[in-house]
Amino acid sequence: MKKRILLLIFVAINFIANAQLKEFECNESWIQKIKGLAPEQPEVKPQKTRKILVFDRFTGFNHWVTPHTSQVIKALGDKSGAYQTETTKDIFCFETKNLKKYDVVVLNNACSVGPRRDLILDALEKDTKLSEEECKKKAAELEENLIDYVKKGGGLVVVHGAIVMQNNSMPFSEMVGGSFDYHPPQQTVRLELAEPEHPLLKAFEGEAFVHVDEPYLFNKAYEKKNFRPLLYMDTDKLEKKPKPIEENIRYVAWIKPFGKGRVFYTSPSHNAQSFENPRLLKFVLDGIQYATGDYKVDDKPVSQ
Repeated sequence: MKKRILLLIFVAINFIANAQLKEFECNESWIQKIKGLAPEQPEVKPQKTRKILVFDRFTGFNHWVTPHTSQVIKALGDKSGAYQTETTKDIFCFETKNLKKYDVVVLNNACSVGPRRDLILDALEKDTKLSEEECKKKAAELEENLIDYVKKGGGLVVVHGAIVMQNNSMPFSEMVGGSFDYHPPQQTVRLELAEPEHPLLKAFEGEAFVHVDEPYLFNKAYEKKNFRPLLYMDTDKLEKKPKPIEENIRYVAWIKPFGKGRVFYTSPSHNAQSFENPRLLKFVLDGIQYATGDYKVDDKPVSQ
C-alpha cells in the first residue's frame, strides 16, 4: 500500500513538472461550452459591421489547439456581435483584392517549416505548379500584400505559433513586434499584467493569469520592444531552461500601431483548456476590437 501511494505521488509530481494537458477534439459540445463562457457584449459597440478573416493553415508544427482557436474567435464574434468571421487555409487570401474585404486578419498558429520558416513559400510550392523562382517571387508579393494591408489601416491579430509564419523575414518581424526564438518545455506559467490599469487588461481584474503553456521567447524586432506590452512572465521562475535568460521580464502579449493599422499579438495559448477561462476569452475579444479600430486605447510603444 505504501509503495502504491509513493508511486501515485511520483506520477502526480511528474505530471505537474511536465505540465502536459490532454488533447481533445474540437466538437460541438466544447464549442457550445465556449459560447456559454464568452462575453455577452463587446467592450465597445462596433462603428460598423466588422469582417474578420482567420487564416489557420500550418506547414510546420501542428498545434492541436488550432481548430479550437478558430472556433473561439468565431464564437466571440457571434455571441457579442462585435464582428463576422470567415476562416480559410487558402494562401491566395493574401491577394490585395481579397484583403480589402476585411477589417482584421487573424493568423492562427500558422507555423512554417524550419529552418526556412516561410509558410507562404511552403504553401505555394505545395499548391501550385509554379517554378522555384516564380514561387519565390509570388511569396514575396503575398507577404508584402499583408504588410501593406496593415500599414494602410488594416488590423492584424497574431495568435501563439503564428508569429513563426514568416520567422526569417525582418519586415514581418517589424510588423508583428518580434520573431520566435525558442521555448522551454510546456509548464505552468504565471503571466503578470504589464499595466494592471490598461483597458486591454480589464479582463484580468488586476490578477495574474496562470495556465499551462509553452513559454515563448522572442528575438529580432522584439529587441526594440516597439510595442505596448500587456502580459509578461518572470523567466527566473521558468523550469528546464536550455540556456540562461538575461532578461527576467519577457513579454508574451502586446499591441502596437503599424502605419495606419493595429497589431495585437497574444502567445496564450498552446492548449484549448486555457480558453475555458472567461478572462482569457474577454482578453482576446478586447484585443480583436483594438485591431478593428473600435476599441481606442493607449498603444504608444514603451520604446518611445
